[in-house]
Amino acid sequence: MATGEMLRRLALSLEGTVEAPHFDRTAFRVKRNYVTLAADGLTANFRFTPDEQQFRCMLAPAAFSPVANAWGRQGWTTGILSELAETDLRAALEAAWRQALPKAGSSRKR
Repeated sequence: MATGEMLRRLALSLEGTVEAPHFDRTAFRVKRNYVTLAADGLTANFRFTPDEQQFRCMLAPAAFSPVANAWGRQGWTTGILSELAETDLRAALEAAWRQALPKAGSSRKR
């Protein structure tokens, strides 16, 4: 069973990740946020591609569901940490992290 502390440890082990407050959550980001952790540490919102979101929700419907608004249609997906093994959490974090990395050849600053 995954926990909020496990998410924090795994996310910060991914190259370039920093932790920062994000409204009532904690965000983990490289160029952009790729996961946010709820204040209670029970759920996290992952930034997946829509295809990745569909795959994860189909594979583990007890663990993953689209965020219920326009963010969800963009791929943001809620994960219930207690429904995830550490290996599943690591895979989800790595998938979201890859989406947040700067694109190759991109030197434009925002």
